[in-house]
Amino acid sequence: MKTKIQIKTPLVELDGDEMTRIMWRMIKEKLLFPYLDLSVDYYDLHIKHRDETNDQVTADAAKAIMKYGVGVKCATITPNEERVREYELKKAWKSPNATLRAALDGTVFRKPISVRNIRPAVSSWKKPIIVGRHAYGDVYSSCEIQVDGPGTAELVFSPLSGKSIRKKIHFFSSPGILQAIHNTDESIASFARSCFAFALDQKIDLWFSTKDTISKTYDGRFREIFSREYEHFWKEAFQQAGIEYFFTLIDDAVARIMKSEGGILWALKNYDGDVMSDMIASANGSLAMMTSVLVSPQGYFEYEAAHGTVQKHYYRHLQGKETSSNSTALIFAWSGGLRKRGELDATPEVVMFADFLEAAALETIESGIMTGDLLLVADPGPNNRKVNTEEFIEVVATNLEKKLT
Repeated sequence: MKTKIQIKTPLVELDGDEMTRIMWRMIKEKLLFPYLDLSVDYYDLHIKHRDETNDQVTADAAKAIMKYGVGVKCATITPNEERVREYELKKAWKSPNATLRAALDGTVFRKPISVRNIRPAVSSWKKPIIVGRHAYGDVYSSCEIQVDGPGTAELVFSPLSGKSIRKKIHFFSSPGILQAIHNTDESIASFARSCFAFALDQKIDLWFSTKDTISKTYDGRFREIFSREYEHFWKEAFQQAGIEYFFTLIDDAVARIMKSEGGILWALKNYDGDVMSDMIASANGSLAMMTSVLVSPQGYFEYEAAHGTVQKHYYRHLQGKETSSNSTALIFAWSGGLRKRGELDATPEVVMFADFLEAAALETIESGIMTGDLLLVADPGPNNRKVNTEEFIEVVATNLEKKLT
């Protein structure tokens, strides 16, 4: 009987939905349980369980990450009205990711997972483009109203002392919709510091882009705080490291990114970062080829896949049909969480296992064995072959066994 590697401090495990939940279980059974004495604090974020607990389970999971420091999360459903009917939910609950980000604050860093036999769709990209995504506020914490009209919509701020500020938004003569979003100086400053620190650590340029020509107050505040932080606290260190901080409008940044060689950290507001990180992941082969970690200023870390629950494949699975779903990002979520747990606990054998796990996944793809999404974009090769969901994980398991023995 082989001796298993001990995980000293529990990892917080956040289980998820649909096809990613199926792959999550396979990863644990085939890649983790045979080698790790894995202690976890488990939270089931399946959409029905969130509904049954009135989403208290998500809040409890956030508290657990604060307690233990490291969480690993599967992909979850953010329900719309169609999903409310499908799962017979009480209401369209908020995004679990938004709830976690609001509790933990910080910044989400997303980086493509590169393999030698898949070239970026953008030919100029030679180095990874990392997205630093603000993890608080904006549309994910918005307040929305559907109005029947006619009537006047106003934006009102009532300070604890002093006169209220009122601004007319629009006079509705017919039905329409309203949305109010918010952010705080403290959260924006935390976002800026995280990005400057990460860029300095990685010795890469930092780009920040938003649309302050249109949103002069809201987006303008982001630009002001980034500029203030850089000038007062980071400029000298950046110059000594030979890297630069660069601001430009988001539309200009998108045009520049397409001609860039990469090797930068691109800082973006919450929704902008969500969209642009998917673009970069897809251009690097697949949405399943992107790591994602939420880094909190308090020192909490939450690792996850940057993609959704792979809904269509799940329906095929329920019909008993074969699927070829890519589990790479889910594997890297576990490896990222284990590596950080090992670093915090000073257990190098756990860090080594995480390194071997990632290497086994990359070796599988580079040997030509891959899921359908990657086979479409990989360089032609005599050994290229498509495997199903479980077969891919089994080959990773074989490669991992070889490395560990």
